[in-house]
Amino acid sequence: MITLEWVYIVVGALMAVVAALSFRDRSNPRRLRTSLFWSLFALSFLGGSHIGDFANGLLVLAIAGVAAWGPGHSRAQTTSAAERQASAGRWKEALFAIALVIPAVAVTGALAVKAPGVDWTRVLDVKQATVISLTLGALAALAIGMLVLRPPLVAPFQEARRLMDAIGWAAILPQALAALGAVFALAGVGKVIGHLAAGAIPADSRLAVVVAYCVGMALFTMIIGNAFAAFPVMTAGIGLPLIVGKFGGDPAVMAAIGMLSGFCGTLVTPMAANFNIVPAALLDLPDRYAVIRAQAPTALAMLVANTALMDLLVFHHWS
Repeated sequence: MITLEWVYIVVGALMAVVAALSFRDRSNPRRLRTSLFWSLFALSFLGGSHIGDFANGLLVLAIAGVAAWGPGHSRAQTTSAAERQASAGRWKEALFAIALVIPAVAVTGALAVKAPGVDWTRVLDVKQATVISLTLGALAALAIGMLVLRPPLVAPFQEARRLMDAIGWAAILPQALAALGAVFALAGVGKVIGHLAAGAIPADSRLAVVVAYCVGMALFTMIIGNAFAAFPVMTAGIGLPLIVGKFGGDPAVMAAIGMLSGFCGTLVTPMAANFNIVPAALLDLPDRYAVIRAQAPTALAMLVANTALMDLLVFHHWS
């Protein structure tokens, strides 16, 4: 049966190859640091499920230490600029068809496991169907791309190395922030925020509670860089006890608009590096915060609109 562990193996194997190629790249003066960083990252996927919590904690500290030490950047090239331009001119928009294989397989797989009359439990872990399907989609797109474009066999791995070096330490943020949200929830941070909010928010003001929840979602997301991690904390501290419990708000409306308010914080924080810092690095923008500056007005306008919608809808003011 295909489980999430298979996905970890695929990603870990790719990172191991990236580490090996980085080690062999003598043009990178920091090749040993770079190789060590990606080796540790590969180990987190390949062995993370087997080495226990304490060893995983040490592994995270080691990764952070190497990141602070400063891994280098490679200049991996598998084709010349002229060759890439000629290939783009030949294939044109058809290149996007290969990329679209990934979401097509991911969506098909996620929907297929919900189809009646078919027992998928013997084939894969249906709880992780979306992630597994996404991985299968990436592998399928890779296979089709190799067959159609016929690049050198090492090209996908060299391009992966180039991309990962461009992203750098920010590649570990999705894992780290997801883990941080779980730690906050287990540590009872939501209860602490609830006690603080209860003392600071006017007890009889529903609007003040709504503002505290929406703005709090955005601010907490800015701090930790992940709205999904902020959501359980703010909802446990303010959303459920005050909006739902005290004032009788609709939990579905609260959750939907609350998450969107958190995403407003995602737009303006460098902690959400995979959204805001990585694109600037990949596009070689001179201002690493250019994406954040461009998104800030939209984020502020959305947050104001979300707060107004929450106050209008969550308590059913129209009735």
